[in-house]
Amino acid sequence: MKRGFYTIMSAQFFSSLADNALFVTAVELLKSEGTAEWQRAALVPMFALFYVVLAPFVGAFADSRPKGDVMLMSNTIKVVGCLMMLFGSHPLLAYAVVGLGAAAYSPAKYGILTELLPSSQLVKANGWIEGLTIGSIILGVLLGGQLVGPKLSAILLSIDVPFIDTGFDTPAEAAICLLVLFYGLAAWFNTRIPNTGVALIPMRSHPEYSMARSLWILIPEFFRCNQLLWKDKLGQISLATTTLFWGVSGNLRYIVLAWSAAALGYSTTEASSLVGVVAIGTAVGAVVASMRMRLEHATRIMPLGIVMGVALLVMIFIRDLWLAVPFLIFIGGLGGFLVVPMNALLQHRGHNLMGAGRSIAVQNLNEQLCILLLGGLYTLFTGMGMTAFGAITAFGTLVAYVMWLIKLWHESNQRHHSGELARLMRIASQDDAHG
Repeated sequence: MKRGFYTIMSAQFFSSLADNALFVTAVELLKSEGTAEWQRAALVPMFALFYVVLAPFVGAFADSRPKGDVMLMSNTIKVVGCLMMLFGSHPLLAYAVVGLGAAAYSPAKYGILTELLPSSQLVKANGWIEGLTIGSIILGVLLGGQLVGPKLSAILLSIDVPFIDTGFDTPAEAAICLLVLFYGLAAWFNTRIPNTGVALIPMRSHPEYSMARSLWILIPEFFRCNQLLWKDKLGQISLATTTLFWGVSGNLRYIVLAWSAAALGYSTTEASSLVGVVAIGTAVGAVVASMRMRLEHATRIMPLGIVMGVALLVMIFIRDLWLAVPFLIFIGGLGGFLVVPMNALLQHRGHNLMGAGRSIAVQNLNEQLCILLLGGLYTLFTGMGMTAFGAITAFGTLVAYVMWLIKLWHESNQRHHSGELARLMRIASQDDAHG
């Protein structure tokens, strides 16, 4: 791996660490303010909101300038969201601003991989990036849980800044102050990311148009890119699979917190450790996939998605910690092994069809729209009195059924478009060999 890859990994680690710690902290902040359960559930779709709204723009923006600069600007936006949360804005609004930063960050983070590395290293690189991201999720949720716990929060609240009365007097507020420093560290690593030398693709504009109208021009171009991926016989399968996986896993993060409270009677601090347990399994699955899977074999592992959906249904019967821990690791491992090769295949097809940043933005739109829709449904059902057990049953059934449909879709493609699929696989294999 090139040296710049490790700088990217470092920046991603600290940014993702802060993101996940902030999620747990925001849950505790809303809980301490006595808000309704549905507002805590709404954190997930609020984070996804700007991924969907800005999808036509962020990919083109990432392709129009050095991606290290884009990542730096994105982390700055996340800091602004944290400060809004500290200084009186509603936590849901402030968390949406953090999601805005994350939406701009993602196309640059993944897009730079295809610029820096040959296609033969994409699965391996994705394995390391996903494994590191999952590691940051593990540490992030654990850190967030501990920061709002009684021991660390007491230490943070006891720190006095000379001549300054911050007015922060709750564990969640003290935790957010510390997380701003983590975003700052990620921003420093962003400044060290090398320029890959890849030709930039200017955002479409017209000298006689206003900035707003110039941006408006990007919308049909973006949806043309979206259409390209959905029409591509390999792109559509990998996009459908990753969309479903991230749609469910994005909401499962909160569902595990709710399930831990309902099934085990856990507090936010205790429940956050089980979210980390799922992430451990995902990290292991991602790393194993990076070592064992090749790009041209990515579609062979789709049945694992069906198994993962069925496994979620079993979760509702677990009431003991000694059973919950290995089972959650197993579920996470299935997801990690599934998503890494599919993600690499999607990046490969997207890079060939439209450019790295735009393809990642298309991927983000579909994945975050799925998170938004499923999170919106979960929030609605929670407001109507649905339990965590009911939500897990619905999600597990949905995953198994939709993955089965995607598998049938791919088999239909193989029957009717075998020549095109063989050609695309040869391209992937040749790129792999010559990378």
